[in-house]
Amino acid sequence: MDRFVSNTTLRLDAKGRVSIPASFRSVLARDGFAGLYCYPALDQPAIDAGGTALLVEIEALVDRFPPYSAQREELLVALYGRSETVTIDTEGRAVLPEELKSHAGITDAVAFVGLGHKFQIWEPQRFRAHLAKATATVRTLTKRLGSERPASDDGARE
Repeated sequence: MDRFVSNTTLRLDAKGRVSIPASFRSVLARDGFAGLYCYPALDQPAIDAGGTALLVEIEALVDRFPPYSAQREELLVALYGRSETVTIDTEGRAVLPEELKSHAGITDAVAFVGLGHKFQIWEPQRFRAHLAKATATVRTLTKRLGSERPASDDGARE
């Protein structure tokens, strides 16, 4: 399956490089994208990253708006105007641009977080806080969804 999954925390080296997890590089290679497409996440202090699958999703989102509409232009500016194509060296390392690191609050370590068609790059402490909040939200949601399932004829939940 060509999806980004799991999370890994790695340190930047003395030259500011970080190794992209091997499983993520494999997905990018199968995806056919040479490098790494990155932009500041629109709603989180993180970096959205990926390859062709991410670009396809962005294009589908943009195509939902009429050509030359204000909403479409704003999406294009937010998603493409602040984007970077990051090179991955032969040893699987990349240097994240300063603007992106600043947006995410990254200094000496990063957390790579798989989100299926893309992944995010976080400052590790911020990611742990975000993960705790997301886990609590999911627990609440699953409890609510579980209570909304219809009962079967014998009164038991299906």
